Amino acid sequence: MTLNELAEAIGAEVVGGRGDTAIDSVATLEEAREGQVSFLSNARYARLLETTKASAVIVARNARGGPVPLLKTADPYYAFRQAMVKLHGFRRHPHQGIHPAAHVDPTATVGEGTVIYPGVYVGPRAKIGRDCVLYPNVVVYDDCVLGDRVTLHANCSIGHDGFGYATHKLPGEEVRHHKIPQAGNAVIEDDVELGAGCAVDRATLGSTVIGRGTKFSNLVAIGHGTRVGRHGLFVAMVGLAGSIKVGDYVTLAGQVGMAGHLEIGDRVTVGAQSGVMNDAPAGTTLVGTPAMPAGQARRVYTVFQQLPELLDRIRKLEQRVEELGGKKEG
Repeated sequence: MTLNELAEAIGAEVVGGRGDTAIDSVATLEEAREGQVSFLSNARYARLLETTKASAVIVARNARGGPVPLLKTADPYYAFRQAMVKLHGFRRHPHQGIHPAAHVDPTATVGEGTVIYPGVYVGPRAKIGRDCVLYPNVVVYDDCVLGDRVTLHANCSIGHDGFGYATHKLPGEEVRHHKIPQAGNAVIEDDVELGAGCAVDRATLGSTVIGRGTKFSNLVAIGHGTRVGRHGLFVAMVGLAGSIKVGDYVTLAGQVGMAGHLEIGDRVTVGAQSGVMNDAPAGTTLVGTPAMPAGQARRVYTVFQQLPELLDRIRKLEQRVEELGGKKEG
């Protein structure tokens, strides 16, 4: 399409370029060539506007001009997404419906337009909505429910047993961990997408729930009985223990871990590798292990960096105190 056509499609204004320039694809600022469009949504890469070979770059409305034509828009990252859809489109599935190499229990139900890849297992009485995609080797256990337009990438497991054991010593035996039956299920609501290798436990009683519009990266694990709200973003290797209530629009960066039975409010953000051990009020940004408000964490980590110097000063002060005490006794 032409630059003008692309601009109209993504809600942008062409600045400094010819509207009839042909655009065939999207590329990074560093790798783009003539005929490709790129994007800038992070200011740290602004220097690349001077050297990119792209025919145009999608930028924010307040971005400064340079040697390359610009497509100015209110939300450059979303406009980049729109350009990707227009110029590249989504993955096309090699088949429609249920592949012969998948196993869907006769008592399970699958909605119209759903694509199920080879190696998928759908258990008894499971319910899968319309226009879902289950990639190879996904497992949906018995009685679990998927809403409409759910995407599960390869090797996801939905509704396996939760980690529930009662530690007890019976007469004449050693202490053992006795398995608790997991009689609940897992519910994945509409428009959820889970990356490769994600695992969602079934509840002991009731349901483990992943709320509408939530997106997981790879290797996210959700404990039994946890309820994740709507439109969350969980990055790779997040792990949530059981019986947590997570609000709407919560963002958890990579390798965040949470203790069980917590309440996490709406629009909470947790930084990478943080360990959350207490409830989090709505709107909080947490960092660190144990996780604490970001402002407090910055002060704490500043002190951490000064610890060697502070330790040296304390030793000198202790030595001075000893010297003064010796003189006084003398």
